[in-house]
Amino acid sequence: MKILIDTNVLISAVLKDRDPELVLLFIVSHPEFEWIASPEIYQEYQEVLSRKKFNLPKEILNKWFKILENIVIIFQPNTKINFPRDQNDAKFLSCAVSADAHFFITGDHDFSEAKKLIETTIISVSQFKRLFC
Repeated sequence: MKILIDTNVLISAVLKDRDPELVLLFIVSHPEFEWIASPEIYQEYQEVLSRKKFNLPKEILNKWFKILENIVIIFQPNTKINFPRDQNDAKFLSCAVSADAHFFITGDHDFSEAKKLIETTIISVSQFKRLFC
């Protein structure tokens, strides 16, 4: 099952040590789930985790960079999606469509408008947790 994860979910997992972390570690530890990302999304993951404002200790950064490096499957999108609500988020929709992702886990309510643009199920962390964890 292909899963796309929004950057805000990754940051929440790293910073808050609650449901987002539980869900991501569940996905990582179950081979039936494939965490997918485009090169652009993968780069965003790394850049956001490295922001000075988060002041993450090196061991935490290294842990998550290693998870990303070993688990995330890079998928090159072949479709462009126009998402006027937030063009910066269009890359997630393009990746979801191109990879034929089953789920897109996000905490961004802007994506509720995208439900009619893609077939991928857009779901919150808590919804995913209830369904699978």
